[in-house]
Amino acid sequence: MAEIRLTKVEQGQTKIRNVPIAVTPEGFWCCPSPVVFQKTTKAQNPLNKTKPSSPPPKTTVQKKRTPLNERKAPPTPLRSAVVSDDQRNCGSDTPGVSASIVSERTPRPKIESLPRKVAIEFGEPGTSDMKVVLLGKQGFCVKLSVHKNVLVENSSFFADKLPEEESNLSCLEIDDCEDVEIYVETVGLMYCKEMKQRLIKQSVSRVLRILKVAELLSFNICIRSCLEYLEAVPWIGDEEEEKVVSSVIRLQNEGIGVTPVLKRVSSNVANPPKDTISHIMELVLKSNEEKGRREMKSVVLKLLRENNSLPSYTDSSDICNDTIYRSCRSCLNSLLSLFKQAAEPEFSDKPLDNKEPVVKQIALEADNLSWLLEILADRQAADEFALMWSSQQELAALHSKLPIVSRYHVSCITSRLFVGIGRGELLPSKDTRHLLLQTWLQPLINDYSWLQHGCRSFDRKVVEEGIGRTILTLPLENQRSILLAWLGTFLKAGDNCPNLQRAFEVWWRRTFIRPYTETQGSPQQPDSSMTSRQET
Repeated sequence: MAEIRLTKVEQGQTKIRNVPIAVTPEGFWCCPSPVVFQKTTKAQNPLNKTKPSSPPPKTTVQKKRTPLNERKAPPTPLRSAVVSDDQRNCGSDTPGVSASIVSERTPRPKIESLPRKVAIEFGEPGTSDMKVVLLGKQGFCVKLSVHKNVLVENSSFFADKLPEEESNLSCLEIDDCEDVEIYVETVGLMYCKEMKQRLIKQSVSRVLRILKVAELLSFNICIRSCLEYLEAVPWIGDEEEEKVVSSVIRLQNEGIGVTPVLKRVSSNVANPPKDTISHIMELVLKSNEEKGRREMKSVVLKLLRENNSLPSYTDSSDICNDTIYRSCRSCLNSLLSLFKQAAEPEFSDKPLDNKEPVVKQIALEADNLSWLLEILADRQAADEFALMWSSQQELAALHSKLPIVSRYHVSCITSRLFVGIGRGELLPSKDTRHLLLQTWLQPLINDYSWLQHGCRSFDRKVVEEGIGRTILTLPLENQRSILLAWLGTFLKAGDNCPNLQRAFEVWWRRTFIRPYTETQGSPQQPDSSMTSRQET
């Protein structure tokens, strides 16, 4: 807390200048910002252009008590440093408040160190019985003419500093005020009958400043009013929310009831995270409205990515993964059922109105699986998905029985798995990788032409790189069989087949140019007959 001094008001020579003031309906003045103080001081005391001097020493009561008869004062009548009775009504017609700027010349060598003073009176003119002097860190000095009983009734801080047995004390001095403007406004709120109406006009940031000063002054009525305001007003942006929560939590640690405000960001209901996430995913996965589903999938994916970056979220990650995999299995079962229905011989003879819902549902379930795979890949938990997808031999067998326009969405899932393995986003076992290529590479090749021209999100170069890298993670014998099968297809289909030439070149070099043998422990020398042919 700022340093407190108890003094008596001293008489001194002043120059008084009236300035515009803001009078509230309750009859108190809102202290202007420091910029206003600076502009007023410059107008009163034009500074000469001199080199910057060191900061003035901290203002103390002893310096203020310097007898005026030791100063060289001009032969003018003495005036009170605080506005006298005949000057109280010169600035406003509203009773109960007046203000003036006081500039007091002190015996200091530098003009820049001249004190900047404001005198403010609360309540009915001429009825104040004490002064509160606020010394701001910016060099401002604000003298408040107040009523001791008002301060003692509203503030435990003032009640402790102004005991009844010391009723003759007429001045309370507070040094190093961090926020003089808000100190003045908070004292003014002690005179306010409808505090809620006063605060409703303020911004959240200003109310937080008032709350801080009210806490220092133990102004409990003001604290409650500020908390009621913060509980009701919207918080705009993450930064403002963090400021409100941190301020409120500080009060909570001091035993002040802040539960209504914190209920906005916390809950006492025992609701496991997996239940909420499961419910959200179920709503998104079952939505039939394309635009809303697409937007919410993007939002949920982004928010889950933010959660993944929090260290505290790792404890509940396993629970969330279980929820996601339950959804994956449900979508896979639904997709297999739809494929069986669409592969029936009589399905093609049905009217378009009967076929279209099935085709749309296939696309929806495939899109749901792609979204769930993306979530799992971000969470580095997609290895099990790769195994699940590799084991769908029945679904892959039905793939060729459906028209390409109905089935190509499934190949998007296969492409994403190859890209993830190629980037190291998922690390399935060798058997899983081999099974994935055996089960789904040929269906992907069959849909490749349509994917290039009918799927806007399909990136051919990325997918081809992923397929090639996945193949090259297998033992050399498996690489050979898969690449030779691809070569036969590529020589017939051309651009309608993935271009795996880079993977083919790597396999070739591993096999013929620099083969490695475990018995030798070093790369084997190329066959002399092949070398001689290359040289010729």
